[in-house]
Amino acid sequence: MDADIEEWFAAAGPREGELRAADALVVAAAPGIDRQLVAVGSGQMLGYGLMPYRPRSARETTTWPLIALAAQKRHLSLYVCAVVDGTYLAEARAERLGRVSCGKSCIRFSSLDRLDRAELTALLQDAVAATRAGANGYSAG
Repeated sequence: MDADIEEWFAAAGPREGELRAADALVVAAAPGIDRQLVAVGSGQMLGYGLMPYRPRSARETTTWPLIALAAQKRHLSLYVCAVVDGTYLAEARAERLGRVSCGKSCIRFSSLDRLDRAELTALLQDAVAATRAGANGYSAG
């Protein structure tokens, strides 16, 4: 495993175990997906499946992860950057994901025990499949 990723896990302190378990869930749902640290503001998150992305405010296309994992002060955040037929997949399935808080692409949870793992696995698999098929509107900035 990449030394930088190991350091990122270790730096999470008491959240390290939950982050590792969430990482294992993502990797199991999307076998073979690339993973690397991605800079966000002054911190980093673990990104999976870099794809072309251009924010509305930018002139040039960059890359952004399809899925990203971050540790916050009180919770973990799992971002699923997938829009299919104009709908954010995470937001559309929020009610089925368990006792979590969802935004458009962000799933926030204090513990993996609060997540419906089967629903999350299906969501991640659908996001990967839509992206591979060229049907993910998120990357279209």
